[in-house]
Amino acid sequence: MAAVAVHQFAQCITCHAWSPDHSMVAFCPNNNEVHIYKLVNDKWEKVHVLQKHDQIVSGIDWSGKSNRIVSVSHDRNSYVWNREGPEWVPTLVILRLNRAALCVRWSPKENKFAVGSGAKTVCVCYYEQENNWWVSKVIRKKHDSSVTSVAWHPNNILLATTSTDGKCRVFSTFIKGVDTRESKTGSSSDPKFGEQIVQLDLSSSWAFGVKWSPSGNTLAYVGHNSMIYFVDDIGPSPLAQNVAFRNLPLRDVLFVSEKMVIGVGFDCNPMVFAADKSGLWSFIRFLGERKESLSGPKSGSQFSEAFGKLYAQAKHGLSNDTVEPSKIQGAVHDNCINCIALLNKKGSQTKRFSTSGMDGKVVIWDLGNQQDLKEYL
Repeated sequence: MAAVAVHQFAQCITCHAWSPDHSMVAFCPNNNEVHIYKLVNDKWEKVHVLQKHDQIVSGIDWSGKSNRIVSVSHDRNSYVWNREGPEWVPTLVILRLNRAALCVRWSPKENKFAVGSGAKTVCVCYYEQENNWWVSKVIRKKHDSSVTSVAWHPNNILLATTSTDGKCRVFSTFIKGVDTRESKTGSSSDPKFGEQIVQLDLSSSWAFGVKWSPSGNTLAYVGHNSMIYFVDDIGPSPLAQNVAFRNLPLRDVLFVSEKMVIGVGFDCNPMVFAADKSGLWSFIRFLGERKESLSGPKSGSQFSEAFGKLYAQAKHGLSNDTVEPSKIQGAVHDNCINCIALLNKKGSQTKRFSTSGMDGKVVIWDLGNQQDLKEYL
């Protein structure tokens, strides 16, 4: 088993993020608050509760260099939290949204962050020193439905998005006065803010979760049709692969190396995808053991289990009285995993990541002791 630590923090966790030194974790326990826990003497203690939002917090990101937390919520607002002495002080973000904010990510240089929304827009936010607030430039009229996930390219300019219109898009986010010309993509034709670099129509269903590889050469995103898509050479002629699997859909995805991707979702068990020497991606295995063999039970009971796991989740991430989600033997999570985060420290050879889900658990996974996966790390 690759799980090295399991922590039951709440009944349901919407999203989570780690402090730069990984000694603290911030998460939303399916309400309008952000709880921060710190590891003290091998025990997790609640040290802060951030209270500013009016509705469920749908996204959290903790910057690794500046130690700032950004949160977004269904209340259409966002706040940047700065540590001042013993307290976290919120700074206003001008989003101007008329629908819920759904996801947020700091850019690699941490001078911007992107917010995806139910208003079919993406807000790219930057700090205005003279007014002491964060303002946004908005990418409009590009998405046909809610923006479910955003991911920054390592160059700090390109931004990938997924949407419930089934498409993955890549945009330029160059902002004059914030970004430097040296970081702009392409010397001959520099794309302006909001210019669409590519639109990928690979999925026939909702698209959730998108990430770039560490080098920025490969893009991966997942669809609600139990497929994951890998795209190389982002531009006019991208090279795309898709991998279909027999299990329930994924909700999020993470590159742990150039050759390995972890997908998490409704199967409550992280899935490993890897590329061979020729660059062909395929599903390798679950990190936890499966309950049944591939032959399995009859299709009727398989459907009932799938239906229960996918749809029978009550308000706090628990099953209802009629259909009980199946518990996978060896699987650490008991319900849908909706968030995954990398836990690697700079210079460290270990490959760790964390997952959180509707069962209220935060689980830390270590791939270093997985002998069959070392060739991909």
